[in-house]
Amino acid sequence: MSSKRPPKQALFEQLAVVARALGSAVRLELLDFLAQGPRHVEDLARAAGLSVANTSKHLQQLRAVGLVAASRDGKHVRYRLADDRVLDAVHDLRVLAETHLEQVDELVSRYLRSRDALEGVPACELLDRARDGLVTVVDVRPPEEYAQGHIRGALSIPLDRLEQHLGELPRDREVVAYCRGPWCVLSYEAVARLRRAGLQARRLEDGLPEWRRAGLPVEST
Repeated sequence: MSSKRPPKQALFEQLAVVARALGSAVRLELLDFLAQGPRHVEDLARAAGLSVANTSKHLQQLRAVGLVAASRDGKHVRYRLADDRVLDAVHDLRVLAETHLEQVDELVSRYLRSRDALEGVPACELLDRARDGLVTVVDVRPPEEYAQGHIRGALSIPLDRLEQHLGELPRDREVVAYCRGPWCVLSYEAVARLRRAGLQARRLEDGLPEWRRAGLPVEST
């Protein structure tokens, strides 16, 4: 009798290898950073608050299962998402967690919905209103992420500089802020500060990666 495992079981074991690579909060956050655009290891380490060695170890695990790709950039290694299906996988994980885990719903309510109970602006609505000149779109991510890609026509005003630029924002139009994605607190905090300053403000329902994935207009500087 053959001792070989059934092909289906072997395939599920390989699927489990990918699942284990995704089964780390650190690696999921690194994927979130890479969803904004390619980054050097050193940049990712600073963003994640990790050592370069630890960051490299996690990235190598993601690379081993084909979720990220790497290339040499002089003396540095530059990482990027392997393709947009990685975004889809993380999105599906987020939706599953929000739907089936009470702890996730509680965290989202405590840290996000408590800051802004209003629904975010859907991407299609923002696209139409921006084309008609009815809104001012503000990217509150760090400048390096904005430079790699942003919603066409969006202003770059990082959250930590928002108060310095309030006078530049028109008060006769709504301001829509966006950042890295649905769980990114930057846009929530930006909207709160804008409203305290007397501006009409809302946030984009998702973030730049979802906007790009939908094939909506993106530009870089």
